[in-house]
Amino acid sequence: MVLEEVPLGGANPRSPSSHQGENRQDDDDGGDQPSIPEVLPILPLRGLVVYPQTAVPLTIGQPRSIRLVDDVVAGENRMIGLVASKKPELEIPEPADLYQIGTAAIVHRLFRAPDGTIRLVVQGIARFRVIEYVQIEPYLKARLELIPETTDDGAEIEALARNAREQFGHIADLIPSIPRELVTSILSLEDALQTAYTVANFQRMDLEDAQALLELDSVEQKLHKLVGILAREIEVLEIGQKIQNEARSEIEKVQREYFLREQLKAIQKELGEGDEQAAEVEEFRQKIESAGMPEEAAKQARRELDRLSKLPTAAAEYGVIRTYLDWLVSLPWSALSEDNLDISHARQVLDQDHYGLEDIKERILEYLAVRKLRQERGDELQTQNEDQIRRLREGVILCFVGPPGVGKTSLGRSIARAMGRKFVRISLGGMRDEAEIRGHRRTYIGALPGRILQALRRVESRNPVFMLDEVDKLVFDFHGDPASALLEVLDPEQNSEFRDHYLEVAFDLSQVMFITTANSLETIPGPLRDRMEVIELAGYTDSEKIAIAEQYLIPRQIRENGLRPEEVVFTREALLRIIRSYTREAGVRNLEREIGSVCRKVVTQIAEGTASQVRIEAESLREYLGRPRYFGSEEIAERTSIPGVATGLAWTPVGGEVLFIEATSMPGSKGFQITGSLGNVMQESARAALSYVRSQAERLNLPPDFFEKSDIHLHIPAGAQPKDGPSAGITMATALVSLVSGRPVRSDVGMTGEITLRGQVLPVGGIKEKVLAAHRIGLKTIVLPARNEPDLEELPEEVRNSLNFVFCETVDDVLKAALEAAPKKRGRPRKKKAEPESAGQQV
Repeated sequence: MVLEEVPLGGANPRSPSSHQGENRQDDDDGGDQPSIPEVLPILPLRGLVVYPQTAVPLTIGQPRSIRLVDDVVAGENRMIGLVASKKPELEIPEPADLYQIGTAAIVHRLFRAPDGTIRLVVQGIARFRVIEYVQIEPYLKARLELIPETTDDGAEIEALARNAREQFGHIADLIPSIPRELVTSILSLEDALQTAYTVANFQRMDLEDAQALLELDSVEQKLHKLVGILAREIEVLEIGQKIQNEARSEIEKVQREYFLREQLKAIQKELGEGDEQAAEVEEFRQKIESAGMPEEAAKQARRELDRLSKLPTAAAEYGVIRTYLDWLVSLPWSALSEDNLDISHARQVLDQDHYGLEDIKERILEYLAVRKLRQERGDELQTQNEDQIRRLREGVILCFVGPPGVGKTSLGRSIARAMGRKFVRISLGGMRDEAEIRGHRRTYIGALPGRILQALRRVESRNPVFMLDEVDKLVFDFHGDPASALLEVLDPEQNSEFRDHYLEVAFDLSQVMFITTANSLETIPGPLRDRMEVIELAGYTDSEKIAIAEQYLIPRQIRENGLRPEEVVFTREALLRIIRSYTREAGVRNLEREIGSVCRKVVTQIAEGTASQVRIEAESLREYLGRPRYFGSEEIAERTSIPGVATGLAWTPVGGEVLFIEATSMPGSKGFQITGSLGNVMQESARAALSYVRSQAERLNLPPDFFEKSDIHLHIPAGAQPKDGPSAGITMATALVSLVSGRPVRSDVGMTGEITLRGQVLPVGGIKEKVLAAHRIGLKTIVLPARNEPDLEELPEEVRNSLNFVFCETVDDVLKAALEAAPKKRGRPRKKKAEPESAGQQV
């Protein structure tokens, strides 16, 4: 492009000195500053601020701006007002869009380009403030007033100016494109104001900061602001240079490693050594072919292997793909354990490892019998429809529910041993992330498959006995819902194509025998519970515990403590005393701990030489285990000897329990208080019981004015333990009738059942656990709702024969069975040692 220079007439009071690039700096040639007219044409600037004492090149393209320049050049003084626009995006700004303070400048040179634009060099002279705009068309003109500069002298001004020049020099070192001649010229400046304007003219900054610098009157303020801008620019440039150096170093490192590896390959080739990467790829290829993968998995493995072969070993993705392939080829796609379908052998193993648990043993034997029959009749099945054959489900999904210590987890090992399968167990307690089940996607660093596939890889079998322990203790919160992930795993219709997030291919879990364990079904989500076959394990009776102790617990503790079988002998009476006085549980864990404690004390005696053979009798247990911790029927007799105390039966996740319901009265007026950490349902049952007793007071021969003159307090001890449910309704009603009538409740009676306002007794759950708890503590008569009579079939015959069951339709039936026949005088009990916490003592 050829530029045509247009000669400018008139005197040139200030000529710009030589500059690199388009900007020029003016040196005073000794002439006087020209006078500035009161009214000047205003040239709006877009994104640019021109300072006094600086020369700046401008490009003019707008028609009205070109006309303005033509008129100015045609005049004598060639003076124009340069004002920055607040809105640079506007091509033709209005007066309101311009700043109020600008710079008066003189046009030095003008060039016309062939495209019609004008390029000119202007020299800033002085600052001005726009008073008013006197002309809008064809271009802006404004009346001005000059703003004098406030110049200061002193050491601080000199220090600020020197700091600004040095900072600009530092910036020039960080930006190689700034010419050294410009830096030398700025470093040679001595005037503080000229330093501020010249550095600001060449320094990149925001339009607002540039305009604010122009509007400041004091040189000191200008330098302070300029130094702050320069410091921020230096910080940004240093950070950018640091990032650039780090990136350059990384690139150089990668390039260097690449060249070294290429050289290493060349050296290995010369030495005749094989390519390790190619050997590794070939090894993976052979493993893929021999792994027995289904077509989908094999296709995915070959695709990833092709990617691996094309990547350098230094690539970040190389290790990710290699780990993925390693998982694919190491899973047991076709590895199966051969089932031992001998029913007699399985029964023998299960009986050898566990006492009782007949329901579970029968279910396992049924499963083996079905497998055996299907295997023997395989030819007949082949004649059926292929779709039906494919839908035959191989695995089984069981859920063992029962209190702690009844053998749920150890039963899984016995099942695996009986079937000849491998056993694997994972605990689900506290698990809160579904990725524990399904794995993480490969996009995450350190991603792995879920614990299901990890366990199968560990046992190297596709059909193990897989125990998911504590399924009722999964955590559901904002982190995730692992129970929802288990829906696919434990669904026989879906788990044949289980897709782990990491593998992203189907894996067949249909032949895995899944066994879950739980203490309670309440916390297991309904959809998950529906997918499992629930088998409930109740607590053991005393005779069962004795048999378990003799056959399993005592021999194990003798082995673990280094004893010989003849060195310690437990009598049956001693075992029964331990069960009733030192433990109170549905299972046998605490029983084994107490037996272990006795064995350790026997070991101490033998080691000291004070005994060679010890026989543990019931009378000598206090020497080994200390004072008894629990009391049976004696405790119940002592508590219920006072009118207003009744014995109830409760269900808990750890088995059945016996609880006492106490009622007392005090002078008042119809008040009713309930304590004992009770839930809403249980509180409502208490109010329903009170309403029934009040409504039937006359028929029950209760004092008619008792409720008018008394307040009643109903309390259930063990207040730290939350309680809820409707099954204590008849027990509360019995306690209230006993309190008001003065008739104590029989000490050998326990009861459970829901009450209605009409006095009907409704059925409740957990009968088996409640009755076993009553049997353990020594109760003789159990009062139950009539509609719960079929539940007794689940009880061991020993328990059914040792207890007297009373089935009730109404509360009258309950009172007839529970209350003493002859009323007793209300007062303090005749026991020598009354229990302090018994509420009935206040009656």
